Amino acid sequence: MADKAPNNSGSRLDNETLSILQTKWSSDLTSAIYAIVTLVNLCGNGLSLWLLLVRTSPKTPSIIFMINLTITDLALGLMLPFQIIYLMHGYNWTLGSSMCNILTVVFFANMYCSILTMTAISIDRYMGIVQVMRFRERRQKTKYAIGICMVMWAIVLTILSPLETTDLTFYVQELNITTCFDVLKKDMLPTTTHWAAFLFALFGVLFLCPFIITVYSYIRIICALVSSAKNIQKRRAVHLAFTVLFVFVVCFAPNNILLLAHSVTKLFFDKSLYMYYKLSLSLSCINSCLDPFIYYFASKEFRRKMRQMLRLRSLSTLDNEMTEGHRESLFSNRTVSNGNAEDGNIENRTTPAVKGKLACSCDF
Repeated sequence: MADKAPNNSGSRLDNETLSILQTKWSSDLTSAIYAIVTLVNLCGNGLSLWLLLVRTSPKTPSIIFMINLTITDLALGLMLPFQIIYLMHGYNWTLGSSMCNILTVVFFANMYCSILTMTAISIDRYMGIVQVMRFRERRQKTKYAIGICMVMWAIVLTILSPLETTDLTFYVQELNITTCFDVLKKDMLPTTTHWAAFLFALFGVLFLCPFIITVYSYIRIICALVSSAKNIQKRRAVHLAFTVLFVFVVCFAPNNILLLAHSVTKLFFDKSLYMYYKLSLSLSCINSCLDPFIYYFASKEFRRKMRQMLRLRSLSTLDNEMTEGHRESLFSNRTVSNGNAEDGNIENRTTPAVKGKLACSCDF
């Protein structure tokens, strides 16, 4: 959230806000970061989407989650060039209020849908490793994953509705520029209570709760694999957990914490942390560049297709053990019987040599 101004678009801004809008080094730095993110985003996620849609089968729940995440990342990559142009023109938006709304909603929808999707993936892996018997049939149904994705989008777009229905542009008389989501009107929401509810929903519902669930799920996953999986599987589980938590801590946490801190100080103390918040927005975009690395760490099938496409022959020992008929799902450990795995390597939770027992696939 940006600094808030009075109702009419011609109102004067305070000196601190004017100074922020004239700080060229911050806009240049943010533009450079966005340019790099756009290039890596479109290349990495374009390739990932092609592999997930065309080369990966069957479309298991985890693959559905990954497709959802990749499409969200690509939408951000397509919108960032408009943000770069805006910053390079000195915070002067010339594309109209509707396009400003689209850019802002896509920007925040990417962050919060990424958070919720990563949480859904962590829960899916938790059910596949820690709660195999209880959720075996339900988590193998693609329709549940599609339904969860639809619910995630509905929640995010509902919470972001104030940004969808309000004119987010603001004409700054002193600088003769029109900003986009850098100066918000106080009457975007009717009362301070509505602002508090909006901020709580952003920070608490869309960030803090998913973060806690994700941390808990990966801790339980690692604990379960310590006694049952091979060393390479445990190592990849730790790498996956570290990568996901890195995205949360580095990409998402600074932005959401500064959003809350800036809003509280602005609403109640008339102080501003907006410069720091603005810079943290660039960090939140970096997650769209890291998601393909998460796919690589987590999925043998994704690694195989990527290596085949790049003509790399040096597959790991664990990857070579996966036969053509034993397909895996991204991030998910599917329960199978009689030792016939749908995913890669099989680590039987009971006795590996006894047929008819349930086995758990650890597909790192």
